[in-house]
Amino acid sequence: MANFVYLSKERIRELEKELTEMKTAGRKSMAQRIAEARSHGDLSENAEYDAAKEEQGLLELRISKLENLLSRAQVIDLSIYPKDQVHILSTITVKNLNTKKIYKYTMVSPEEANLEHGKIATSSPVGSAFMGAKAGQVVEAKVPAGVIKFEILTIE
Repeated sequence: MANFVYLSKERIRELEKELTEMKTAGRKSMAQRIAEARSHGDLSENAEYDAAKEEQGLLELRISKLENLLSRAQVIDLSIYPKDQVHILSTITVKNLNTKKIYKYTMVSPEEANLEHGKIATSSPVGSAFMGAKAGQVVEAKVPAGVIKFEILTIE
C-alpha cells in the first residue's frame, strides 16, 4: 500500500526547496564542521566531533523523511469536490457559537496543518467536524475541553 499524502502544489514546492537546501548547503556545512572537529585531535575524547556526527545523523534522517514524504505526495485535484461543501483546501469562515468569535481556516492535510496560519488538519477533531458541511450548517466538534459548536458562514 502506497499510503498517499495529499499536499498542495505550494507545499510540495516548499518541501522540495527545503530538501535541496539540506542536500547541498546543509551537507556541505556539516562536512566542514566534522572536518574542523576532526582537526582538533583525538576523536575518542572529542565532544565537538561527537556532536557534529550526531547532528549529521539528524540531518540525514530529516532528508530521508522528506524524500519519503515527497515520494508519496499527490497534488490535490479540486475539480472533483463539490463547491458547496467543505473539503480539503476549502477556505472557510466559521463562527464559534460558544465564544461568538469568527475564524477563517483553510482545510489541509495533517502534514500541512499550522493553526497559527489558519491551516487546520482535516483529520483533527475540529477539522473532521467541518468536512462535508455546507454554508449555514452548525457542526459540533468534540475536543478535550468539551464540545464546540461552529456555524459555517462561508466556503471558498
